[in-house]
Amino acid sequence: MKLLLDFFPVILFFVAFKVAGIYWATGVAIVATVLQIGWLRLRTGRTEPMQWLSLGVIVLFGGATLLAHNDTFIKWKPTVLYWLMGGALLVGQLVFRRNFLKSLMGAQMTLPDAAWRMMNWTWTGFFAVMGVLNLWVAYAFDTDTWVNFKLFGGIGLMLLFVLGQALYLSRYLKAEDSPGKP
Repeated sequence: MKLLLDFFPVILFFVAFKVAGIYWATGVAIVATVLQIGWLRLRTGRTEPMQWLSLGVIVLFGGATLLAHNDTFIKWKPTVLYWLMGGALLVGQLVFRRNFLKSLMGAQMTLPDAAWRMMNWTWTGFFAVMGVLNLWVAYAFDTDTWVNFKLFGGIGLMLLFVLGQALYLSRYLKAEDSPGKP
């Protein structure tokens, strides 16, 4: 049920895009995200930092999409978001000596600092690659294919990445706990 709630704005965006186009879909995604946050606040009394971050991103960039009505902006927007996220992780680690992933997710899981650093670097690389991949699909294929990629391809690649990272972390943590380690 939580997964369905997490993907609620994405599902509604996709349906609205197929029925009414990108601008209606963007408006629907903004409203759905606001409703999602409201529902969570009413039901649980709390909202996780990532949900607030998602709300801010969709209202800011979705609102800009509705104001700009520009195809180039729409196609570049995911790339800019990916690169901003990757850049924030990079700057946080290198300049501020702070791991923003740990700050956002540290309450959900406990990992050694070396594992958090590895996650930070791999997510930085993932976001950089996704930005380039978004531009390639946006300009090599039609808008309908690009939206399908954005939703299904992007989510699929992210799930594969997360599963790969979970596998690596489980092996890493198992090696850290091994009795032969000094």
